[in-house]
Amino acid sequence: MKLGSEVDSFVDFLIMGAGVAGLRAAVELAAHGDVLVVTKESLGESNTHYAQGGIAVAMEGGEDVALHLEDTVNAGDGLVYRPAAELLVTEGPARVAELIEWGANFDREAGRLLKTREGAHSLARILHASGDATGAEISRSLVACARSHPRIHFAEWTMVTGLVKAGNRVAGADLASAGGPANGNSPQRVGTRAVLIASGGAGQVYSDTTNPAVATGDGIALAARAGAELADMEFYQFHPTALSIPGTPRFLLSEALRGEGAYLRNDCGERFMERYHALLELAPRDVVARAIAREGMDENGGVRPVYLDMRHVTGQGKDIDLHKRFPGISAFLAQYGLDLARDPIPVRPAAHYLMGGVRTDLAGRTSLGGLYAAGEAACTGVHGANRLASNSLLEGLVFGARAAQSMLADGLPLAAAGAPLAACTPLSGSESELLDVCVAKLQKSMWTCAGLLRDAATLREGLRAHAECDAGIEHLVQEGRGGRRLAEAQALSRVAHAILRSAMARAESRGAHFRNDYPQRNDADFQKHSVLRRDGRVVFEEW
Repeated sequence: MKLGSEVDSFVDFLIMGAGVAGLRAAVELAAHGDVLVVTKESLGESNTHYAQGGIAVAMEGGEDVALHLEDTVNAGDGLVYRPAAELLVTEGPARVAELIEWGANFDREAGRLLKTREGAHSLARILHASGDATGAEISRSLVACARSHPRIHFAEWTMVTGLVKAGNRVAGADLASAGGPANGNSPQRVGTRAVLIASGGAGQVYSDTTNPAVATGDGIALAARAGAELADMEFYQFHPTALSIPGTPRFLLSEALRGEGAYLRNDCGERFMERYHALLELAPRDVVARAIAREGMDENGGVRPVYLDMRHVTGQGKDIDLHKRFPGISAFLAQYGLDLARDPIPVRPAAHYLMGGVRTDLAGRTSLGGLYAAGEAACTGVHGANRLASNSLLEGLVFGARAAQSMLADGLPLAAAGAPLAACTPLSGSESELLDVCVAKLQKSMWTCAGLLRDAATLREGLRAHAECDAGIEHLVQEGRGGRRLAEAQALSRVAHAILRSAMARAESRGAHFRNDYPQRNDADFQKHSVLRRDGRVVFEEW
């Protein structure tokens, strides 16, 4: 379905995002009403699609489930909301079995599901597909399942530009063209019983990220603008191993590589993780990322190379074909003359996953009636201060279904959403250049000031840089300009501000949030979740 006359003015349920959480929710809702799934690009273009390593799930019974729970809690550095983690690990096996029944093909050997181990997991429980294309397979199977439902409709190449409120509840959304085949269609307002934010993360807020270009935090920003609370925004996970070659994308080198035995070496050829954690290369991601950052910095602040080394994995009697096990990674590296079995691969951390997001309860309800959230855009506290590897796809399945169930249980009526907004004027060439400069400055300042290592001085500098960039962006908005790029810039600016404010308020180091001026964990004051309220205050609450 395209934006325009083919989209009805009312729909029972509107979902923003077509990743694992949004599609799983759509399938749940389709038996009870018409569902409109809105996605900025074509179906399948999401963080879900690019997830390499796998999906963590405890399918070996009660002991496996209990260990998965403890691994999740331990990785979260004292901040995991245990009831959320219990739901994740106990409901996860049924959700994955359901996915397999719908056609998801995970790798098998002699009919048995193959499992691997990743960082901070106590045993092998990670399912994968086509070696390193798990997200693409899950996305494929969910898209196929959703397309088979006659009551699920899709608005591709379409943006949600605003949430419409009726009193104290969300009652609709404004839609506009996001370019592509839908380019040129008029804005439209759609009334609905309930809106689900399942738009993924915001990795593009940083200059170095593994996320695709669509990950600009749109849903989080729109929810905050409508008055919803955000939580734990200071916790952005930096994946330890992204490809580090000048002029190339920060291509993700899956944690499964270390699960299969890869070493990390500094520029002297030394393994160094023994200096940082007993689990060595399989330590929690925040530990590994900071270790790489420290090993890759010289005394003058310059950058030294750090390498991921798998040359030993095919020797010592081990029977593993790295090209077969990691076909996507191998093909990408081959473009740059690199081979997992032959070469040490240069790596550095990159922004990867947001543990925070729109604050929800365990059923996906936000602080606004009619508005729900699930997946990376939401914060249930399930990841605490640091996400356990490969828990994100499982989170999307479990909490996408739970959000849909509460949307049905709440039974909100359709409400009049009013007339759509007028179309905005596209950016001129000079305005486009100005916007590009603003966004690039924002991304660079976020990497420098609110990245792996922070302190009060850098965060204050980040807030100053944000204010300057935000002023340039808002000037264009006030001039009546619009379009996808400007909407994404607004979203990035709002998300950046939330990260900076929350990081400044948390005067300790915990999980993915490390402050040089407060290097210790402070449970007495901060074993609580940060909540960014609609009035702009950051408060800390126990859940």
